[in-house]
Amino acid sequence: MRVISGKLKGKKIEFLKLSSTRPLKDSVKENIFNIIIHSLKINIEINNANVLDLYSGVGSFGIECLSRGAKKVTFVEKNKNAFELLFRNVNQLSLTKSTKLINDSVQNIFNNLLRERYEIFFLDPPFMDKTFIDDLSIIFKKKFFKNNHIVIIHREKNSRDNFEELNIIFEKIYGRSKIIFGTFN
Repeated sequence: MRVISGKLKGKKIEFLKLSSTRPLKDSVKENIFNIIIHSLKINIEINNANVLDLYSGVGSFGIECLSRGAKKVTFVEKNKNAFELLFRNVNQLSLTKSTKLINDSVQNIFNNLLRERYEIFFLDPPFMDKTFIDDLSIIFKKKFFKNNHIVIIHREKNSRDNFEELNIIFEKIYGRSKIIFGTFN
């Protein structure tokens, strides 16, 4: 796993080598960023953006954002092993000044920690997890988003999720992955 573009291009990112985890493939990550940058349906600048990376794993999406000029990334990961690698990745790449690392459940951060607003949201929950839909509702109700924002969700290609507060712009399938792009209504 590596950083695809920007000031950290080519740098390696450590990841968990377990059957229970599924890191975001470099090719899928590259397609996500190509869509963010080139799609006429999305009007988001990565440069100077405030990013919320939920279920962040080892941080490959947020690290890519920082490499491409994001101002700050808040990483949230509750798995202790993934969080340790995330911490190591951020430190090895000298990104500590532009990151906030939270080792807790997403639900707890909404109740206790978050007071910021974000332009880019990336959610990569375990494929079997459906509680992330409640997380989207909380983000919407508490207005954690700026007027101009994008929500990107990584799901299994056959998942059937109902997003009440989300206006789906489009979905893309890459192998086993489905990437959903949307905004809050």
